[in-house]
Amino acid sequence: MIPVRGFEGRTVAVLGLGRSGLSVAHALEAGGAQAVAWDDGAAARERAEGEGIVLRDLTRAGAFEDVATLVVSPGIPHLYPAPHPVVVAAQAAGVPVDNDIGLFFRSFGGADFDRFDTVPRVIAVTGSNGKSTTSALIHHILQEAGRPAQLAGNIGRGVFDTQAARDGEVMVLELSSYQTELARALTPDVAVFTNLTPDHLDRHGGMGGYFAAKRRLFAEGGPDRAVIGVDEPEGRYLAGQLAEDGAEMRVIRISSGSKLDGPGWSVFARKGFLSEWRGGRQVASIDLRDIKGLPGAHNHQNACSAYGALRAVGLGPQAIERGFGSFPGLPHRSQHIAERDGVAFVNDSKATNVDSAAKALAAFSRIRWICGGLQKEGGLEALIPFFGHVAKAYVIGREAEAFARQLTGCEAEICGTMDVAVERAMAEAQAGETVLLSPAAASFDQYDSFERRGEDFAAEVKARL
Repeated sequence: MIPVRGFEGRTVAVLGLGRSGLSVAHALEAGGAQAVAWDDGAAARERAEGEGIVLRDLTRAGAFEDVATLVVSPGIPHLYPAPHPVVVAAQAAGVPVDNDIGLFFRSFGGADFDRFDTVPRVIAVTGSNGKSTTSALIHHILQEAGRPAQLAGNIGRGVFDTQAARDGEVMVLELSSYQTELARALTPDVAVFTNLTPDHLDRHGGMGGYFAAKRRLFAEGGPDRAVIGVDEPEGRYLAGQLAEDGAEMRVIRISSGSKLDGPGWSVFARKGFLSEWRGGRQVASIDLRDIKGLPGAHNHQNACSAYGALRAVGLGPQAIERGFGSFPGLPHRSQHIAERDGVAFVNDSKATNVDSAAKALAAFSRIRWICGGLQKEGGLEALIPFFGHVAKAYVIGREAEAFARQLTGCEAEICGTMDVAVERAMAEAQAGETVLLSPAAASFDQYDSFERRGEDFAAEVKARL
């Protein structure tokens, strides 16, 4: 655990007692503060009390009279669509509002770093898509290269559940817009912006507010290096704001599909090849086409982002390439789980909507596609351009027949359940094809989570190998 610094002998309130709230309450106590906490849910309060956390009803009058700061968990709104009443009360009392990320950046480091030969560093990753894969990929490659590293934030564990940094360690943080928008301190050494597509717009008051939440990591964080995806207008704008001129080496521009010109520092992927350019010349190239853990253009963008961040902390191209080759992928995200007789089996159960499934269908050339489930609004029309990659669809779910009727121009078989779909797909798959679970639908008609659906797919495949 990393203790929270700067609140010794003072009272700090914590609102929300999920994973991050519990860990920050314990970290405050470890740092010499008095933590008082509240959650709207009785079960969460009972769990916290069982862990020795002092409860205080922050909704009552006068609750903030002795409070130095209110720490808010990420899922609790502080502005849009409407601020939580406890946040309103804190602001009315003149109490600053922060979150665990802000406390982490003010607590990580300090005088104890003077004893290290190599000062620990922080890589923070944000964006709309690919944050988890990019963060996990950076962490994996650092470990494969023998660099001490930890992974936390919006992935895995809370930032205060990490251990005190070691000599030369790199802390890799995945940060959502919920985390970057409120943190009062944001000081990563390397900040990564993967891309931007509409998401969480009600929470941020629209697209402009959503981008502004992401932008804070760079504009207020002042990273030594900024790795910026420039395939969207917002990324190009951000890169332009951070660069002093075209030859600026503080900014590493990233693209998937476009060659990036200019005298600065860029990393881009085209036709399956990653290229690094500096000062107008190519300095490295990596063939991504046969890397099983990074299939498709969306994962090539993730690879470019991770590559840029790793180069910024001193790793060489060969070490990064070796790490790419051994990366297994994240569970349920285009995860390669097996291969037999030239047929690959890929678990993309996380594709709970059409946009995610489209990326998976674009990643493979000939697919035995297991799809279906609890369909979301909007239909499946956006998938039609990718049906040329599909040899046959095997539809599962309680509404499998209705789902199959929408697969215009794609041969489809109604299977209903995962075991039948896997058995039929494996029986008909030929060498060079991919049996892909990418449902384009939620799981709740047959499973309690997309993770459980992916685990069932993997179990059914492995039972037949």
